[in-house]
Amino acid sequence: MSVLRKLLTLFTGTPDILGRRVHVITERDLISEENQIGKQLFGVLPTGHVRDFFCLDKTTWVWHEAWLDNKSGQTKEITTRYEIQPGGILKVQTGREYKYVEGVELQNLAIAIRLYYERTMRSVYHYDPYTGIAI
Repeated sequence: MSVLRKLLTLFTGTPDILGRRVHVITERDLISEENQIGKQLFGVLPTGHVRDFFCLDKTTWVWHEAWLDNKSGQTKEITTRYEIQPGGILKVQTGREYKYVEGVELQNLAIAIRLYYERTMRSVYHYDPYTGIAI
């Protein structure tokens, strides 16, 4: 047995790893998995709509929605970035004035973030979101 194979056996528990392709999970893969949960938090999508909702990093949340406009036949889309700052959550949309989220929108966003966290911790990472214990 070669030294490399012995090391792989030691670290992975299997000498066969050289004969298989190993998929390394990237941050992009995890965001995609989380998005599968996030886009379902807001109910059923109408036919022809696409929705994304995910946590990009520790201070940025992204909401994206695209749909076919029945009147014009063109695809419409909007991307909203929510930036968590010390003074509140800043809502950023292209072509619109930046503003802090308030009132019902803030309450709904807080609920969505909590549900997102609970569901991704359970389904993607397999941890209880309240205890941190593996499930």
